[in-house]
Amino acid sequence: MPFNFTVSPDFAPDHMSGWFYFNTWLQRNLETEIHLELFDSFDEQREEIRAGKIDLIYANPYDASMLVREHGFKAVVRPAGKRDEAVVVVPASSGAEVVEDLSAGVRLATTADPDVHTIGMIMLEPADLDKSNITQREYDTYILVAKALLRGDADVGFFLKQGFDELSDLIKKQMRVLVSSQISVVHHSLLIGPNMQEYSDSLNGLLVNMHNEPKGAGVLESMGIKRWESMSVEQTEFMIDLIDTLMI
Repeated sequence: MPFNFTVSPDFAPDHMSGWFYFNTWLQRNLETEIHLELFDSFDEQREEIRAGKIDLIYANPYDASMLVREHGFKAVVRPAGKRDEAVVVVPASSGAEVVEDLSAGVRLATTADPDVHTIGMIMLEPADLDKSNITQREYDTYILVAKALLRGDADVGFFLKQGFDELSDLIKKQMRVLVSSQISVVHHSLLIGPNMQEYSDSLNGLLVNMHNEPKGAGVLESMGIKRWESMSVEQTEFMIDLIDTLMI
């Protein structure tokens, strides 16, 4: 049976084909069969993880914590130079210029990405806003959060900064960023599950050198990644501890 590979649903739609190219490249270079399955929502993906159906995953920081602590996954690499930050966004027509301009009763559009949501809520604190005085609706993707803002169904939205930056210029021009986090040490990572860990060293070696190989470099470009860098156990544990602290 093939191994199963998946990607956190917060990737940019423009990079979907890139992940399929990456999966083909992986199969060829690891000389094993790998099936790529993409999910429309975080919840659907987490159900498959809990059912033990995932062997390799490009995970967001919150899911990385769950995968390592609860399911025995091991972080292999992370995308160099890419850090996960959250942004608080309003429609361009909004009267709010800074977070402090927001008031109780605002309608929030968010996702099931807990680290981004938690960081976003922390950034709302200067406006004395919390879950007790806002109306919140959860959407499956950042594209749907953007649509909610543009349709007038929400007053403020939380985005993964990279997810916001990768929206089309036409959409971004209709919104305004009020504030961006600057944590710097939280990031997505590629994790390998217990059933596939015999490939861990080979996978690490292939990926950290992927940008030096012409075909590999082309695949990375299609994914919006410059190169991979190794992740140590210490780096993984530090990030997980930070996420756990934020989630308290």
